[in-house]
Amino acid sequence: MELDKLIIAFLHRNPHSSSREIQQGISEKRSIATVKRTLSKLASERLITITGKGRATRYRLSPYYNLIREFDLDDYYEKEIDERIIIDRFNFSLLRDILPAAVLFTEEESARLARLHKEFEQNMSKLSEYEIRKEFERLAIDLSWKSSQIEGNTYSLLETERLLREKETAAGKSKEEAIMLLNHKEAIDFIIENPDYLFPLSVSKIEDIHSILIRELSVPRNIRRGKVGISGTNYRPIDNEFQIQEALSLACNLINRRENVFEQALLALVLISYIQPFVDGNKRTARIVSNAILIHHRYCPVSFRTVDSIEYKKAILLFYEQNNISAIKRIFIEQYAFAVKTYF
Repeated sequence: MELDKLIIAFLHRNPHSSSREIQQGISEKRSIATVKRTLSKLASERLITITGKGRATRYRLSPYYNLIREFDLDDYYEKEIDERIIIDRFNFSLLRDILPAAVLFTEEESARLARLHKEFEQNMSKLSEYEIRKEFERLAIDLSWKSSQIEGNTYSLLETERLLREKETAAGKSKEEAIMLLNHKEAIDFIIENPDYLFPLSVSKIEDIHSILIRELSVPRNIRRGKVGISGTNYRPIDNEFQIQEALSLACNLINRRENVFEQALLALVLISYIQPFVDGNKRTARIVSNAILIHHRYCPVSFRTVDSIEYKKAILLFYEQNNISAIKRIFIEQYAFAVKTYF
């Protein structure tokens, strides 16, 4: 195994270790000079932090490492909700320190996304305006269906298409389910017709999207003023209205400063969900805003059509509980690839 991986594995088990302890603790024998060179490399990559000087120097894994390290979701969720050791409160350090300095995609991931974007541009150049409108319409129906399904809506894709195209409600379904789907379609149509409206991103513009999504659903508008619980986790979001405003403003500023469009979209997807600024409709708002960023920059929007709803929820909960982005990032990349190959 590569030395850097051996050291990371050792520090995961033994935080705050000296270089000598690391050298003696790893499974493969390496010289102390080699171990120290690798530790310096890991520190330059911001994967570990160094404290102390001389013989008092100690090493531990950095918060950035925790953000990007790979998790086995099946293994993680084998533990019941009350058995998992989690970060149970909102972490402002994510917005102020960790994410501003983080590179979210590896070189390999960035290269793949760049190739997909180029493919999208080439495909779009061959389509007529009419064909582009038809593809956006198809994607909007799929996104309305899947985004609603993730939130528990029981309409099938065929029933959703019938509702959105012909305004025909499905038998045995509630009025609220139909309204949720219609609102989704209205929100998506809005960002397609007004691609520059949301950018630069602001709290008020996020509230505008949320207002469309919860219209006629008996959900309060605007930033919430009290506590909100999330099923399936012991993570508790901020419950102070002013702190929620602050967190959302920090998230908007972070996204607006980012040069990488894919990072902008991924950050919107996870941070609006994590902050939970509204009483309900947070993840729906996050998916629409994330797509609004892609559309604004003329990138392919994402329908999430083939994502498993349970896997999506597990990936988002992992970010809540461990501040780890690996699982939702994997979903984002795969769904972007699916969208490019399927719609355009």
